[in-house]
Amino acid sequence: MKIKDLPVTYLLALTLLLSCIESLKTCDKFSTTLNRSSFPAGFLFGAGSSAYQSEGATYADGRRRNIWDTFVIEHPEKISDHSTGDVADEFYYLYKEDVALMKEIGLDTFRFSIAWSRVLPEGKISAGVNWLGVKFYNALIDDLLSNGIEPFVTISHYDVPQTLEDAYGGFLSPEIVNDFRDYADFCFQEFGDRVKYWITINEPNLFTCYGYATGILAPGRCSNYIGNCTQGNSATEPYLVAHHIILSHATAANLYRQKYQAFQKGIIGITLDTAWQVPKYQTVANRKAALRALDFYIGWILHPMTFGDYPKIMRKIVGSRLPTFTYEQSNLVKGSLDFLGVNYYTSKYAEDSNSSSILLSYTTDSHVNNTYEKNGIPIDRC
Repeated sequence: MKIKDLPVTYLLALTLLLSCIESLKTCDKFSTTLNRSSFPAGFLFGAGSSAYQSEGATYADGRRRNIWDTFVIEHPEKISDHSTGDVADEFYYLYKEDVALMKEIGLDTFRFSIAWSRVLPEGKISAGVNWLGVKFYNALIDDLLSNGIEPFVTISHYDVPQTLEDAYGGFLSPEIVNDFRDYADFCFQEFGDRVKYWITINEPNLFTCYGYATGILAPGRCSNYIGNCTQGNSATEPYLVAHHIILSHATAANLYRQKYQAFQKGIIGITLDTAWQVPKYQTVANRKAALRALDFYIGWILHPMTFGDYPKIMRKIVGSRLPTFTYEQSNLVKGSLDFLGVNYYTSKYAEDSNSSSILLSYTTDSHVNNTYEKNGIPIDRC
């Protein structure tokens, strides 16, 4: 059986593969021989990108602003070199050359994201389609397939249209569920005859934590006692945003299964950031802390999609700040994955934290202190 035929498909980030190769090179206890024959038959090798990080052409051919376009203008101090995505890699103009390079490398797949505001400039299907943007993605998909490269498509990768952010706060509002459904519906209709692998939303846990708890990513919201933010609430907003993301994903996945999957023959899932947690010291308290950290970061999104509700430890600690699913929503969310995408960059040490504060935040609710080293030695060193 090939990887693509499995009921659950794991998408491995290229960075994970490269880090594994680097580890094999630097650790004497491992062999340095690694090639395609080291992997199962049918294993797919690929690369990935996101629209904002690669396309450029920010104001070309009808594209409108998204929350990252606004963020880099309003908060240049949060960008280390004050750069923007206005030019990026110019993938919008150079995609043919880039696809040719992918073929030369020997990639089987290419994962890219569709820029929501390039296809629907106002964020809503009722406000009109930008057919020049649609033309670009059709051309890209066709070029990939003609070069023997399977497209993996992410529908939303951190880039909520600014019009929806202005109208109702983006993922802070339940209104986005229907707008995301309509946007996904259009993507399935327009590209689904050729796209067989759909990722609804990229790394909702990372986007939510850094966008609404610490404010270091767009849209840059947090409590002022957590970071340099002009608005936000780190104790409540991350949970609201994650809730609406989960419902958006499930609604889009349900629509795809009911309306398109039978004849388009594709599969649909979501991709999470999956930082593993290692007890910093082998104590009962630290082992429990590692499990809590996993529940608060990975289980936060994956547990509802498996069991229909958030992890029990989150319910216990977060209490009324954690939204609830109705009976119908719970059934919609549960089982809403054909596959799980795994982005894995590093692990963390987890240490129990007994500190309590009236200044609540998602960043401290798990009562875990995370570090990347112990006794001066990084966690990823052999």
